[in-house]
Amino acid sequence: MKVQTQAVHFSADSKLLAFIERKLSKLDQFFDRIVSAKVILKLENTGKVKDKIAEIRLEIPGSVLFVKETSKSFEACIDEAIDTLKRQLIKYKERIRSKDS
Repeated sequence: MKVQTQAVHFSADSKLLAFIERKLSKLDQFFDRIVSAKVILKLENTGKVKDKIAEIRLEIPGSVLFVKETSKSFEACIDEAIDTLKRQLIKYKERIRSKDS
């Protein structure tokens, strides 16, 4: 799987990028035909607290899965987004299996 990470209005450090790569590689256990993943990291400055936003777009044959999470840290955003993508991948796989049978 090809992973492209984009940080908006800041530069992400290598530890964060490695964390994202490691988490996304675990999705291969659930669906092995993932083509690519595009991760967009944003800082949202609303009021006093700066929230972090992570968007992940997962391209798979015949479809695109998308998730957007907001949290206090990018690590928490990525964890929540990966959990959501796991559920979406499992649902997608079940849909494919039911069409085949």
